Amino acid sequence: MKHLILLRHGQSEWNLENRFTGWTDVELSKQGMSEAEKAGELIARSGILPKYCFTSYLRRAIHTLNIALGAMDRDWVPVVKDWHLNERHYGALQGLNKAETAKKFGDEQVHVWRRSYDVAPPALEAGDERFPGADVRYAGLAMGSLPLTESLADTVVRVRPCWEELIVPALGLYGDVMIAAHGNSLRALVMMLKGMTPEQIVSEEIPTGVPRVLTLSDRLEVIDDVYL
Repeated sequence: MKHLILLRHGQSEWNLENRFTGWTDVELSKQGMSEAEKAGELIARSGILPKYCFTSYLRRAIHTLNIALGAMDRDWVPVVKDWHLNERHYGALQGLNKAETAKKFGDEQVHVWRRSYDVAPPALEAGDERFPGADVRYAGLAMGSLPLTESLADTVVRVRPCWEELIVPALGLYGDVMIAAHGNSLRALVMMLKGMTPEQIVSEEIPTGVPRVLTLSDRLEVIDDVYL
């Protein structure tokens, strides 16, 4: 058996401010830091300790992982950072207050952008300062690889290579692997692992800072799925 520990980052400053975040690199709030520490303590008490870890390029996920590993006394565990695990890109909505956006466009339209499977929010212009092509951490990537907006379906396509090429081999070598990432990139992984339909995944919620442990067979079939 193998274990895959999924951990959505703790509350971020923009979660607290009710803003669309996406690829914007915001820090954890004080509550988020506390959630990350508590998550590490829960994992330690479970006895299912990660031997290898993955996270995104965004500091709210990176810092969540660092804090949780510190609480487990496992700061030494190898960590791979991969941009494919970034949050879904919210396009031109990034930085906007969710309540104000609902007033401007209507609750129904915002609900479609947030919760549909294959409808993306309005796209950024390539010259927008929020476009990730201007960020040094993505400098080595082809411009066509970087999103101007994404649906959840787009996020699934983006996450899949990381799963197949990096995470699956790590599970084979180490057995117990942890991924600290984001609500939508983790939903993409859950969808792939559990064979969920688009209708099923849109109602799947992953709370901040609560470790989720998937017990897998040697063929990576899900045997058990629990929150600690």
